[in-house]
Amino acid sequence: MQSKATTVEQYLAELPADRREAISAIRDVILANLPAGYEEGMGYGMIGYYVPHRLYPAGYHCDPSKPLPFASLASQKNHMALYLTCLYGDAEFDAWFREAWTRAGGRLDVGKSCVRFRKLEDVPLAVVGRAIRKVPVKKLVAFYEAALAPKSRSARPTAASKTKCDATKKKTTARKPTPPRARA
Repeated sequence: MQSKATTVEQYLAELPADRREAISAIRDVILANLPAGYEEGMGYGMIGYYVPHRLYPAGYHCDPSKPLPFASLASQKNHMALYLTCLYGDAEFDAWFREAWTRAGGRLDVGKSCVRFRKLEDVPLAVVGRAIRKVPVKKLVAFYEAALAPKSRSARPTAASKTKCDATKKKTTARKPTPPRARA
């Protein structure tokens, strides 16, 4: 459920009180631990933390007009979510995060890059703070560029290696017309 809010304050104001409290508490932890260089704003209908174009002019490869995303907070229809880019492609970070979260007693419900939760009590805030601190801007950019770099000249992309934005690109190759069948 994407919000049409253009500011973080508008986004928070449109949330029900219980969700506003949870999202605000996690936002406070993120802001207290956010390494220098990242900025907060709205992106993709949720609160986002990103590397601004002044630090990374190339932007996000799926849409270079957008800054490079790092983390996001969202209130979805059936849950709230914390999105962390490094969960998706950094196996070491993902393993650390999963272990730290469960060791802290948090109920872990993860997707490719998101952690879903229904109430603030499900979120170990100290783990969120450490996760945010672990990824300074230079580390995110290096991770991101390594993930985009071709592995070798002979390597061909597989279905598993294609990104979401690759899957949404329209094919431009024309199909050959099928010759008409002969009637008997």
